[in-house]
Amino acid sequence: MEKGKDGFSKAYWDKNYATPADMDGIGNARHHANYLKSYFDLEQVEIKSIVDLGFGLGFLSQAVLKKFKPWRFNGIEPSAHAFEKGSKRIQKTEEVKIKLECKSLDQWGQAQAPGARWFDLALCTSVWQYLSDSELEHIVPTLSRMCRYLYLTVPTDIELDKQINVLHFYDDLAIRRPRQFYLDLLKPHFTLVSSRIWESKVHFNEENTQLSELLYRL
Repeated sequence: MEKGKDGFSKAYWDKNYATPADMDGIGNARHHANYLKSYFDLEQVEIKSIVDLGFGLGFLSQAVLKKFKPWRFNGIEPSAHAFEKGSKRIQKTEEVKIKLECKSLDQWGQAQAPGARWFDLALCTSVWQYLSDSELEHIVPTLSRMCRYLYLTVPTDIELDKQINVLHFYDDLAIRRPRQFYLDLLKPHFTLVSSRIWESKVHFNEENTQLSELLYRL
């Protein structure tokens, strides 16, 4: 359980990311970034500040930075090996204020004091399956306070089975949970507004949301 919170060794990354181009969020990072940019452009919502909560090797952060060109970008990654590689990929520029830290999601959450400046968009991809139930229950309210929108990907137990049976990829550290567990965890704090995109209930409700198509708020 604790290995996920505190990051993984170089051996983990060498084993599970031996062919990075085949991994979600790496080989298709540009598609993720294009989807996010198109969605928020369609809704006429400006995304000027972004935080990546577990940027790994930095491919998705790189693509999102290039697409959105925010004025502020923060990123955390608990694995020292991935942090070193990912930090080099997330190139600093004069146009974007970038802050990268080698710390866990739990450590990041504890550092967010009441009144801390929130982010327009948080990326949290392929992270939650490595965190314990109690860690997730603790961090989700903080996420709802610290970001207006959350881009979340996490495999359910059925998807982990597909990874084994179809892709022949077995992640022995991923915690198996049903879809309903994540829905119950998110529902008090976030509203599902599109595929992988959640809107914070701290910042918005049905009356003040910046999004259209209220039918799709779940």
